Amino acid sequence: MVDSARVDSWLWAVRVYKTRSAATTACRAGHVRVNGEKVKAAQAIRIGDEVRVRISGFDRILGVRQILVKRVGAPVAALAYEDRTPEREPQAALGLRDRGAGRPTKRERRDIDKLRGRDEFFLD
Repeated sequence: MVDSARVDSWLWAVRVYKTRSAATTACRAGHVRVNGEKVKAAQAIRIGDEVRVRISGFDRILGVRQILVKRVGAPVAALAYEDRTPEREPQAALGLRDRGAGRPTKRERRDIDKLRGRDEFFLD
């Protein structure tokens, strides 16, 4: 049984990142922390460590339950960590337009501004 593994290899093995190079790049960019410390890709992790990963602007907090060095199936990978990420508050879509819809008309722009709470200019 392995008692430690590289953090980039473990993140790839438990399917947080699609490729190991993506996990390595995230470590280099400072998006991965182990026990509160920014780490390099070769940092060793052990059972009980807390891994914090920033993906798409949000942090995922993972507790290490099992050390994996090879990529495994999704059901087995889910058992290798404990997801401690708090629930995210749902965010309402604010004035999103369809791609390719063109430039908004004056009326549409004013409606978008009202939705976003920037209608103080029109309170006269």
